[in-house]
Amino acid sequence: MTFAGRYLREHLSVICIEILFVCIFAVVFSLYHLPLAAVLYPAFLCFLAGAVFFCFRMHRAYVGHKRLVLLQSLKGTKVWEVLEKDFPGKGNIQEKDYRRIIENLCGELRGREEETAAAYREMKDYFTVWVHQIKTPIASIRLSLSGEDTLLSRKMASDILHMEQYVDMVLTYFKMGGHSSDYVFSDVNLDEVIRENIRKLRGDFIMKKLALIYEPIKETVVSDEKWLSFVIEQVLSNALKYTQEGSVTIFLEKPGILCIRDTGIGIAPQELPRIFEKGFTGEKGREDKRATGIGLYLCRQICDKIGAKIWAESREESGTTVKIDLRGGKEIVTKL
Repeated sequence: MTFAGRYLREHLSVICIEILFVCIFAVVFSLYHLPLAAVLYPAFLCFLAGAVFFCFRMHRAYVGHKRLVLLQSLKGTKVWEVLEKDFPGKGNIQEKDYRRIIENLCGELRGREEETAAAYREMKDYFTVWVHQIKTPIASIRLSLSGEDTLLSRKMASDILHMEQYVDMVLTYFKMGGHSSDYVFSDVNLDEVIRENIRKLRGDFIMKKLALIYEPIKETVVSDEKWLSFVIEQVLSNALKYTQEGSVTIFLEKPGILCIRDTGIGIAPQELPRIFEKGFTGEKGREDKRATGIGLYLCRQICDKIGAKIWAESREESGTTVKIDLRGGKEIVTKL
């Protein structure tokens, strides 16, 4: 139903009363045996004046309605300022009462929003300092192990690498939550990024005796090198974590689509659509107490930011293939 139809329906009683008054006016004049024209003319003028006033009120209500519809589509922190400024409420007593209620609610919500933002900044600052502080003893331990080459030192070096990954994950998580704009797009040599992450994780490959199947793919993509490296490291780390024997294969399915395949435990069909959800670990993840359900979630968030797409194909006990479509980076650069 249109606004005019709804308005007429809501004010039907007012219209009926106006018509009743005009009829009473005409009947009273007719009782004095005045000519018909003398009765109908003032009755018509009264009806016309009432109709004009009613149309004016309906137009004013329509303007207020359109403004409220526009306000409903607003999002973000500016919504409260716009509500206080543009919310209709300068007419009758009831409208003014509604406006005061809205102003009070806006003030309360803005105060809570500021408190939440301040608490988030304080927590982010604390964890940022914590991350940088914890990296110092980690680097010290790594330096102490650099001169040894034993099974124990390799195991410790692998654990230290995982500690660094979890620490970096904390900082990345807060950057994602804070809508970080720390993105620098450029031509990225995929082989350089892949080799760097293979060097980081070589200890896990050696300890687990997993084969690495990788040949230079000679591909350059438009992306953010730092964030892309984080995604590839997380995917490789997951492949190593859930693969006990066999191999990890890195290849290009087609230009711009990077694939990392493992021969690990795989993912159950009912769990596959949820692996990129925040905090989801699945049955296998719950068995592994180290699983947090944050790594792949951050990968999806980062891919969204850098114009990439990430998904997985898997069958239980048959391994998993994670695919990263990196062709969207050019579109983001074009828009910028």
